Amino acid sequence: MKVLVGMSGGVDSSVAACLLKEAGHEVIGATMSIWDKSALLNIYTQKEGCFSPHEEQDIEAARSICDKLDIPYYVVDCTQQYKKLVLENFKQEYLSGRTPNPCVWCNAGIKFEALPRGAKAAGIEFDKFATGHYACLSYNENLKRYQLKQAVDLRKDQTYFLYRLSQEQLSRILLPLGNYSKEQVREMARKYGLEVSDKPDSQDFYSGDINDILQTSPLPGNFVDKHGKVLGRHQGIWNFTIGQRKGLGISADRPLYVIALNKDKNEVVLGYDEDCYKQSLVAVNWAWLSILPPEQTTAVKIKLRSSQAPIEAEYQPLTDGKGRLAFREKQKAVAAGQSVVLYDNDGLVLGGGIIEKTED
Repeated sequence: MKVLVGMSGGVDSSVAACLLKEAGHEVIGATMSIWDKSALLNIYTQKEGCFSPHEEQDIEAARSICDKLDIPYYVVDCTQQYKKLVLENFKQEYLSGRTPNPCVWCNAGIKFEALPRGAKAAGIEFDKFATGHYACLSYNENLKRYQLKQAVDLRKDQTYFLYRLSQEQLSRILLPLGNYSKEQVREMARKYGLEVSDKPDSQDFYSGDINDILQTSPLPGNFVDKHGKVLGRHQGIWNFTIGQRKGLGISADRPLYVIALNKDKNEVVLGYDEDCYKQSLVAVNWAWLSILPPEQTTAVKIKLRSSQAPIEAEYQPLTDGKGRLAFREKQKAVAAGQSVVLYDNDGLVLGGGIIEKTED
């Protein structure tokens, strides 16, 4: 089978390519180019995120790996799709007082869509597309659905970022690393003689100041408490996110946290630790993955952020495609714009949505 592997220049995708070649597949490497040099000339940031002016370093690393494996290698230009789908969403969400998940949209629309589609358009023939993500994929004959499940290494599990993949996308991918731990992957990299065996993981999609990407002028407004009392001034609500404590510059008898962002009034609302906790949320733009949309109240486990262990909650379908999640225990710093991802007790990814609002 011909397999196109999305190569990042890191250890995970490199080992995925090695495993697939070792299994007898005809492997082809490809890297998506997403950095628009013409529009972002003046941005400087360290090479810690996947969106970086230093992407040539990753491309050269991926090319070197493919040369070592004696497999073809291509670079696919995805800059315009990335700008439209990821960066414009990122900017719109932050300026609206929400905190987006750029990696969620990148995976569904760029890594697992624009990259393989662009490769096909360039005449590259392949049967399956593979990545180095930590997640497990299977097919349920009874439901006639592909199902995504948490990786064996829960510390590295990346299903939170993959919940928006469609059934069609799942039907044409391979995820070779789902049953391995990160330590095993690094050991395999050493066995294969890969120089990237100890290369650090990317920590975020961008390591610089978000204002580099937003490219907007300051919009001064007020810090207020939950009763509306003015506490100070800020330079734009997009510089803050729910639960933030550092960088506020406001003196108080107790530590203050961002508890709300009010776009209409251009206010950053501050409160104490106990004000950060919420009992439930309403989410929109749902994507159902391993199951069909539930039609009745259902007990689930959820993740409100990628690093969180799943917590118990109850999903309730609402009208207009919305859904409410009530938490068994109140949760801190639940931010509008973030994703909430639902799991069952066995780690299957049921689906997820975008948080619209929280409720006390």
